[in-house]
Amino acid sequence: MALFFEVLGEGAPGAPAVLLSSGLGGSANYWKPQTAALVEAGWRVVAYDQRGTGRSPAELAAGHSISDMADDVLEVMDRSNTASCHLVGHALGGLVGLQLALQAPDRIASLTLINAWAEPNVHSARCFDARLALLGAVGVRAYVEAQPLFLYPAAWSLENAGLVVAEVEHSIAHFPGETNMRARIAALRAFDVSARLAEITVPVLVSASMDDLLVPWTMSTRLADGLPAAVFDLLPHGGHSHNITEATAFNETLLSFLKDA
Repeated sequence: MALFFEVLGEGAPGAPAVLLSSGLGGSANYWKPQTAALVEAGWRVVAYDQRGTGRSPAELAAGHSISDMADDVLEVMDRSNTASCHLVGHALGGLVGLQLALQAPDRIASLTLINAWAEPNVHSARCFDARLALLGAVGVRAYVEAQPLFLYPAAWSLENAGLVVAEVEHSIAHFPGETNMRARIAALRAFDVSARLAEITVPVLVSASMDDLLVPWTMSTRLADGLPAAVFDLLPHGGHSHNITEATAFNETLLSFLKDA
């Protein structure tokens, strides 16, 4: 089945689009706080549901990889008549951006990597082990109910309790299935391009939050240090999804970066 994507805004003729690649959830809807700001600033925006999630249903094959996900982005770019893009990726979506910059560097104008990484780490592995244990032993609801703990700071979740509850119920109703979720987590856990970062020469914004529970912000430091043309933006708080919880600050940084990229 073809991948679902949507195009918002017109952008400047011939200019690269901004392509938004989500994290583990895989949904284009994740980017609502960014799409409005980007379109208002004059950008053409492409967002998509990743294969095996949301409106792109599929049974993921054994060995599904980040490289396969990068191929999917190329499919979306071709079908949306997007010759090149500024790829903005959150976590897993950032890994897809790194892989695409290695596979098809001529299609990438810049990368923005939000709480991403270039190699596995034992802390994130422990988090994924705990989440998969919940999924296997207790079920989908327990797995999804734990998700906000890894995405958002506690105070933000409390202040936005209604939104979090609605998000949990939506995620349960649209859960992609245990097999697909395990395949996606296995793909991100196997990803390692730490030895190839010097090959990625496009401008890169590496954005991290110090209170990210899932991915230590030091992984973003190491990522930025290995990229020849990276700028590093570190927020003191905001959690793993600081582009949501601190959307105003993040959007200002993103728009400034894209203007000069």
